Parts: sequence; structure tokens; C-alpha cells
Amino acid sequence: MSPSIQSIQLAAEGAGEHRPLIITLFSLFVVATLAITVWAGRQTKGTEDFYAGGRQFSGFQNGLAISGDYMSAASFLGIAGAIAIAGYDGFLYSIGFLVAWLVALLLVAEPLRNSGRFTMGDVLAYRMRQRPVRTAAGTSTIVVSIFYLLAQMAGAGALVSLLLGITSETGKILIVVLVGIVMILYVSIGGMKGTTWVQMVKAVLLIAGTLLITFLVLWKFHFNVSELLGAAAEKSGKGAAFLEPGLKYGATATSKIDFISLGIALVLGTAGLPHILIRFYTVPTAQAARKSVNWAIGIIGTFYLMTIALGFGAAALLDPDTITTSNKAGNTAAPLLAQEIGGGADSTGGAILLATISAVAFATILAVVAGLTLASSSSFAHDLYVNVIRKGQATEKEEVRAARWATVFIGAAAIVLGAFARGLNVAGLVALAFAVAASANLPTILYSLFWKRFTTRGALWSIYGGLVSSVVLVLFSPVVSGKETSMFPGVDFHWFPLENPGLISIPLGFLLGWLGTVVSKEEPDAGKYAELEVRSLTGTGAH
Repeated sequence: MSPSIQSIQLAAEGAGEHRPLIITLFSLFVVATLAITVWAGRQTKGTEDFYAGGRQFSGFQNGLAISGDYMSAASFLGIAGAIAIAGYDGFLYSIGFLVAWLVALLLVAEPLRNSGRFTMGDVLAYRMRQRPVRTAAGTSTIVVSIFYLLAQMAGAGALVSLLLGITSETGKILIVVLVGIVMILYVSIGGMKGTTWVQMVKAVLLIAGTLLITFLVLWKFHFNVSELLGAAAEKSGKGAAFLEPGLKYGATATSKIDFISLGIALVLGTAGLPHILIRFYTVPTAQAARKSVNWAIGIIGTFYLMTIALGFGAAALLDPDTITTSNKAGNTAAPLLAQEIGGGADSTGGAILLATISAVAFATILAVVAGLTLASSSSFAHDLYVNVIRKGQATEKEEVRAARWATVFIGAAAIVLGAFARGLNVAGLVALAFAVAASANLPTILYSLFWKRFTTRGALWSIYGGLVSSVVLVLFSPVVSGKETSMFPGVDFHWFPLENPGLISIPLGFLLGWLGTVVSKEEPDAGKYAELEVRSLTGTGAH
């Protein structure tokens, strides 16, 4: 029997002996967080509470919630797996996700909070024709959110399958369905208040769990990072190349270009993510919005530094085949590391640490999917239902009801698509969501806030052009078909060589926004732009 297969069997046996402990931890968390959402749901009286939590959260609380929203399954599971498999190149995700916050802080956080009410569509509709731009903004928000939801569903399937010893594909699909149902309950019952409190609790748990694993890994290597990296390089079987650029993105010219494309998408994507953008509306002032981003940068930066211990620790202490046999994309590297560092698969300590870290990871997934679903359902109800379908005539009660129904339908779509994506690396899936957000949302937001001449046609060309180009390029890329690691490995209809479309679709989104404005005969309202400029920069008249 090969060492990797034996390790997987030991892991399953170790988890089996302590299955009641694992199920108890999971159940306690789900019950506790559902109790929070029920409590918050009773305090949700209208749209202000459902969409923005009554704008009652402080800068620190919102920063903690943003951290909880941002540190998703991609951060905890996907990055650890990417580093464990690809070494230095896998660490790109940590750097890219962190640097992206500078764009959000410097360009988007405060102006967006001052200019909008609940959604991105509010900002665009302030100085343009409402119905077409709200339709475009709502469509883009839903598509980006579903892309991001795929990653969380894939992480949930990999994680719970490992814990419960589920190997059948049917069982893994049922896990995705279960996560989707819990997610729908979170959002439809608790709204923004419930989601925010769950995200704060999750952020604390995730930082605590990651700190524990980091301490134990460094302790095992005598707090010598050089020793840790050396052991990881040796155990990986790739030697010094494991610690140098190029292992994944340097073999060919195409992979080098893919590296640039991925980097652009990671750095620019955060400022266009709907579930991050709506968090800026939950604070009472622009100053609190800035503080919340500052807190988020500190918390998230600390976490991403610790991914060095998670990823390279897994590479140093686990056999490479053990990681890929458990999950071919490496999504279970962090839980397997927790089990190993706790004493091994056949030890009580290993089982306890595996159960604890997996419960934290599960908390991560549930909190993020709740935030994503809330963002997309809010955009559907506020932008599409109220302002497009009902032409502004819906009551607050009808609007909240529409948001809750939208939660059900969007959750169902995420469940179906997540079942197909369960074998892909979650960090890679999130990078695709970043690319779509940076292609469709970011150009329109920046043009609307800072370009006086920007018109409705420019906004529509930018959103739809960036959205369609990025989605089409993803569909015909190696992510979907043509490789063993693709979503559909048995077929090959890809013609786009890059795994991330950002290098093409992001510049195209900016170009189409400019071109649509230049060829438009519409005369922009200078007075409206002046009002928006004052409002976005000073907060005067906001909300």
C-alpha cells in the first residue's frame, strides 16, 4: 500500500473514531449562528435594517465583519492548498488579496459609502438613466456573486467530505445542498444584521484557529522559518524550485502571461466585489468607513502572513500525494495539517484539532456565502424589482419580501453550479470572481465617481462588455474543459489559453466604458455630477 493511500485511510479512521466530536462541534456552531440570525431577524424592521443593518455598526465592528467576509474558503483552504502544491507561486494569492485592499481604501470605500444608499446601482443611477443602469448593475452583481459562491460550495464539499469520510459523488453533492440551505436561512431570516454578527464571530474564530496552527507549526520547526521552508522544499520533491517563482507560472510563455492576468485580477477585483461594497453602507459616517477598511487591512494582513505557515507547513509535514489524493485541488491541506500537527490521524489530539479547525473553516464558508447571497438578493430586490419592475412604487415590506425570495432562487442556482465545481481549487475559483468583478463593476464605479463626461451608454457598454467578455473567456478556458483539473475533465472545447481572463477582460471593460461615452450623443448632467462629487468627497447629504 502506498504511503499516500495509507495516510488517507488513517485520516478517515481517525476521523471515524471521533465522529461524534466532529458532529457536535459542527452542530454547536450551526445552532449558535442560527440563534444569532433569529435574534437579528427580530430586530429587522425595514429595508434600512435588512440591507444595511440600520447603519449602526462601528468602524471596528465593520472592519471585523469585512475581514470575515473577505477571508473566505479561498483564503483558508484554497491558498493553503495552492502553496502546498505550487510553493512560491501559490503564495501569489496571499499577496494579491492583501494588496487589493489598497485600491479599495484609496479609491472606493469612502466615495461609495457617501454616494450610494444600499447597492452599486444607487451610485450609477444618481446621474444616469435609472432603469437601464440598475438592470445592468443588478445583473452584474448577481453573476459575480454566483461565481464567488462556487468557490465556497467547492470548499464546503471538500471539507465536510474529509471529515465525514464521504467518498461518493452523491454524498458530496448532498453536502453542497446542505450548505446552500443553511445559507438561505441565514440571509432570509437575519438580513444584514444577522449576517454581520455571524461574520464577526467567524473572523474571531478564524484568526484564533490560524494563530494556533501557526504557533504549532513554527514550534515544531523551532520558530525557524528558514528550517520550515527548507523542509517544505525537500518534502515536496521539487527541491529549490519549490521556493522560487515559476513552478506553476513559469514553464511556458502562456503560463507566464497567465501569472500577469491573475495578478491584475487579484489586485483590482476587491474594489468591485458586491459583498464587500455593500459593507461600506453599514456604518454611520464616512470616517467609520475609512476606519473599517483600516481595521480590515490589519486583520487580513496578519492572516495572510500566517498562510505561510499553513501552506508551507502542509508541504513540510504531509506527503504531496496525501494532499492531492484527499482533494486533487489541495483544498483539504489545512485540515490535514491540523490533524498531523495535533499528533496524527490515529491520535485524539489530531482528531480534536482536525475537528476544531474544520469547524472554523465551515464557519468561514457559511459566513461568506451568507454575505454573497445578501449582496445579490439585495441588488435584485432594490435595483431590479423596486426600481425597474415596479418603477419605484413598491413598499418597504414588498421590497424585503422580494429580497428573501431572491435569496432562495440565487441559493438554488449556487447549489446546482457548486455541485459541478466541487473538484476545483477554491482560490482559483475566487480569482475568477475577482476578474469578473474587476471587468464589469470597477470601471463603471470609477468612471461614474471621477469622470464628468461619463454617460449611460458608457456605463452599459462597460458593465455588459466586461461581464460578457470575462464570462465567455472563462467558459472557453482550461478552467472549464481540456485538463484533468477542469470542471469537465472528460471534454475539451477550450480555445482561450489562459486560466484567468483578467488580462483581456479588465482593459476591455475600461475601454468599452470610454468608447461608449465618446460615441454617445447624450449630454451628461453637469449639475448632477457636481452634486455627486461634493457628496462623494464630503458626505454632505449622504443617506
